[in-house]
Amino acid sequence: MTVALNEKEIQLRVTQIIITELKLQDITAETLDPDFDLVDEIGIDSMDLATIVLVIQDEYGIKLDEGDFPKLRSIRLIADYIQELLQAKD
Repeated sequence: MTVALNEKEIQLRVTQIIITELKLQDITAETLDPDFDLVDEIGIDSMDLATIVLVIQDEYGIKLDEGDFPKLRSIRLIADYIQELLQAKD
């Protein structure tokens, strides 16, 4: 049984994962804009993204397609992608 999560909950959790995994200082889930470009504005590289993806996969029990990684450029896009995968799983 999968627990239904709304977009805001997923965005908040993805934000927390990014802040924790990248050890971002002086940034909180409330201050990190979900539409920021993670590559251009935060400076996330492919290794950072791979780490974040691993945590997300473990947490949500889903598999993110490596070919989709380039599209995952903002917290909102990542959250939408997770939601799609979770819905497809049901």
